[in-house]
Order: sequence, then C-alpha cells, then structure tokens
Amino acid sequence: MSPSPSSPDARRRSLLLAGAALGTLGAAPAAWAQAGAYPTRPIRLVVPFAAGGAVDTVARVLGEPLGRLLGQPVIVDNKPGANANIGADAVAKAEPDGYTLLLGANGLATNMSLYAKLPFDTRSSFAPISKVGEAPVVLVVPTASPFKTVKDLVAEGKAGKLNYGSAGNGSSGHLASALLASEGRFSATHVAYKGGSPALVDLIGSRLDFMMLNPLEVLPHIQSGKLRALAVTGKQRAALLPDVPTMAEAGLPGVDASVWWGLLAPARTPADVVARLHDATARVLGDESVRQRLRDLGAIVTPSTPEQFRTFLAAEIDKWGKVIHAANITAD
Repeated sequence: MSPSPSSPDARRRSLLLAGAALGTLGAAPAAWAQAGAYPTRPIRLVVPFAAGGAVDTVARVLGEPLGRLLGQPVIVDNKPGANANIGADAVAKAEPDGYTLLLGANGLATNMSLYAKLPFDTRSSFAPISKVGEAPVVLVVPTASPFKTVKDLVAEGKAGKLNYGSAGNGSSGHLASALLASEGRFSATHVAYKGGSPALVDLIGSRLDFMMLNPLEVLPHIQSGKLRALAVTGKQRAALLPDVPTMAEAGLPGVDASVWWGLLAPARTPADVVARLHDATARVLGDESVRQRLRDLGAIVTPSTPEQFRTFLAAEIDKWGKVIHAANITAD
C-alpha cells in the first residue's frame, strides 16, 4: 500500500524529489562549470534600461540560475539612456572576454533606422549568444472607451480622430502602433512620453484613445478593469489573455509585432566562450521553473543558436527599417 500524503515516508519522498529537481541547476552544474577555464570571476550582464522594467525583470530571471550553472555570479548592471544605446555601446566597446554581456531588446534592431548615426553597428559590433524569449504586444483602450473591437477603432481612425501614446519616439509601442495604423489604413496622432508610466496614466484617464504595450506593463491594468484589451499580436492567443483575439482574428494579420530579448557579447569574443555561454543559456531556458517564471511575465521562451539569433536580428533591422522610413519616424 502506498504511504498517505501526510505520512513521514511520503514527506521524505517529496523532499527527495524536490532535491532532485533543484539539482538540475544545482550540484550537477558545479561539475559542468569546472569543465573549462571560463569563467573564473563574476560576469556583468548589462541591461540598457532602468531597473524594474520588462528587460530588467527578464535579466534577473535569467541571471541568477545562469550564475549558478556557470559557477560565478552574474551581476545585473543597469545602464539606461538614449533609447538603450548607452548600455549597448558600453558592451560593444567592452573587452571581448565573456565577462561583459548584454541583454538586448527591440532597440538593437530599430535604432539602426531611428538614428542617423550610432556609435556601434548591431550587425557587426556584437557576438549573438541566444535569443531568450518574446512576448506579444497588446492593443488596449480605456475601459470607458466606446471601442469594443479592432474594427471599431479602425473605423474611427479613418475619420482622423484618434491619438495614441508611447514611452517615446521609436519605442516598441510607437512602432507597433504605427504598423497598426499602416495595416488598418488609418491615421492617428502620436503623443510621445518620457517613459511608459505617464503614458499609461493618461490612457487610463481617457486622454489617449489607445496604446500598444507588452503584457508585463499592461496585464495588471486589464485585470483591475482599468483597461480593455482589443487584440494581441502573434500567431496564437496569449496564454494570460485567452479571451482576447489575435490581430489576425481581428482582421489585420499584417500587424505582426513583438517585444523580444536576447543575450549578446562583444564582437570578437572567443568562439569557445560564446559556445559555453550558449550552452549554459540553453540549459537555463530548458529548466521548467525558469520557463514558468517567464510565462508568468507573458513571455514565450524562444532559445536559439547564435547563428539563428544573428539571422533574426538582421530580419528585424530590415522589417522595422521599412516601417520607420515609411512613417518618417525619428528618435528625436
């Protein structure tokens, strides 16, 4: 007969199973980390945004287990400013030894077209390690809004009466909204804010008609009833918003946008170091507890090879370059 769930034997068995699960990124990785010379000191993971945002949160979810696996702490270093260019440039110019890494996001691709001149080139200044994940973009309106569907919003837009906000010129929300207007063939006035928080305040207060945001920023306001989601980007409905249709279901399949994150090192980082970092990242992203933490943020885990990530970056640069130039968007 099997022991009851509350019996000492059952409790002992549960503890052993829990210990085995933790060993996935615990004792076993210690031996794995000693297989080569790298790393022998702490690794700095640069986040080109302020603490508390989506990219910073993903970095901290990734950094702690990555450090345990590599046998050295991974220290998150926030370097915000200039639409993520300050932090990216710091990594591009760092010693290519594997001890300074970047958790990059959409700006790595879009800034190539938003700025006339950058101190680095995303195509050649970095050694891609792995894509980490991505999240759909959510189209939201105030709860008091008369728009109940994307079709309602587009119809009003064609009358030229809409405005929308974003965290700033060239932000992912700005570009996704510009793509929405282009695909829906309507016009809307963009209001650029210095950050997403003040824009959200005005959206909730019905001083803006709509915004496009990542789930981490917008989900609490949807759940509290302050905002209504009309659609999500992506090929399938978001797990955290199962009742919200996709843009394709809403009649605009061309509105294909996402926020994404990826790990990079400076160009000329030795191939064996890149391979070690890639293998460690793949192991971390394969751990169910890490995957669940990212899912809780509305993210989809999308690990890749370094070459796949390089190809993805090139495609993003080309795709958003066309949107940016068509809409005459600049970072100013």
